[in-house]
Amino acid sequence: MAAYKIIFDKERCISCYACMVHCKVKNNIPEGVSLNWLGSYGPVQGSDGKPKFMTRYQPCEQCTDPKCVPVCPCNALHVSPEDNIVHLDQDACCGCGNCIAACPWQVPVKIPGTRKVVKCDYCIDRVEQGLEPACVTGCTAKALTFVRL
Repeated sequence: MAAYKIIFDKERCISCYACMVHCKVKNNIPEGVSLNWLGSYGPVQGSDGKPKFMTRYQPCEQCTDPKCVPVCPCNALHVSPEDNIVHLDQDACCGCGNCIAACPWQVPVKIPGTRKVVKCDYCIDRVEQGLEPACVTGCTAKALTFVRL
C-alpha cells in the first residue's frame, strides 16, 4: 500500500488547470508533455437537474502492484520500500516506452526529442522537506488533498 495518496474532490474542481501548470513548472516539463492530466466533459445533467461538468484528475496512482516496473528492461523503475513511491531513474532509462504501454493510467510519458521517459513521483523531493506536491499546492480550488497514510 502506498504511503501517500493524492485525493481529488471533483465537486471542488473548477478545471482551471493550475495543478498541471504548477507540476510542469516545478518539474521543468517541456511543452506538450504532462506528468498528470485533468479532463473535463459536459455539461451533463446533474442529480439536481442543473447542468454540470464531469472532471477527472489523474496523477500517478503509485500502484501497489505497478504494471510499469516489471516491463522496464533497463531497471529504471523501482518501488521505494520507504515510501512505496514508484521512482524513475532518468539516467538508467533507455526510452523503450514499455512503461508507457503498461500503465493503465497513461502516466509515464516520453519527452519529445529525447529517449527519456518521465512520470509523476508526487514531487517526493518536496514531500521529504515536509511540503506537498506542486499540483496540490497549486490547486486554486483546493480540490486536491495530499494524504500521508
